[in-house]
Amino acid sequence: MKNILIILFFIYSSALSFGQAPNYDNLKILYADANYEKLVKVAASYTEKDKSAKDVLPYIWLSKGLYKISLSVNTDIKFKNAYKDAIKYLSKGIKYDLKYNDSSTVLNGDHREFLDNFQLSLQETIDDEFTSNNFKRAFSWALKYKKITLYPIGANYIMGACKFLDQDKTSARNYWKECDEMMEKTTSLDQFSEADRSMLKNGILSTAKSMVKGRQNTNAESLLNKAAKWFEEDEDWKELYDEILN
Repeated sequence: MKNILIILFFIYSSALSFGQAPNYDNLKILYADANYEKLVKVAASYTEKDKSAKDVLPYIWLSKGLYKISLSVNTDIKFKNAYKDAIKYLSKGIKYDLKYNDSSTVLNGDHREFLDNFQLSLQETIDDEFTSNNFKRAFSWALKYKKITLYPIGANYIMGACKFLDQDKTSARNYWKECDEMMEKTTSLDQFSEADRSMLKNGILSTAKSMVKGRQNTNAESLLNKAAKWFEEDEDWKELYDEILN
């Protein structure tokens, strides 16, 4: 009887262990060792297994590895799209985190710093393309930014401005209409990352400038006044606010 109980205990323990998700410490070690190519390979294998395909962490670690590779001088052709692939997998991780964990893994966990830095790098790319009048490229990157944030309102404003300046005013109005709805629901920027705030500020200023160009001065002033409570202490905001309206 004692032997039967011991056997049953081990069967139960094995089943319980089998049912639990791995802790992915091996991925953490590979990242700490800067072994990014192996990290990408191993993390990708987890995303292809049925029992871990919807776990958040493999996608986050896969994205982190690809992002690091994109910053290196790696010339391997299989990593030529490492940056864009990092966005793709981070987007999947965020989607599963939102669905199953209320975004606790990305927003409140050890990976928040990575998300913030990745968003900042993308926001700076968008800003560079926009200020260089490369509106199609800025639009494309802003569309990708929407995939790695829970607060896409700033990206939408920028996309609307890109469409307006690219002579697609119908699409611009549609994006701005969507932004109006988002703005009504936005009562605080406390949960916004630094990049989210910059995207919102730049998007609103770019939209207001576009509206003035389209002789919609009243709409531009109304929009700026709605957002002033968040940015009125920002020197760039104050300077451009006066420039747009005067």
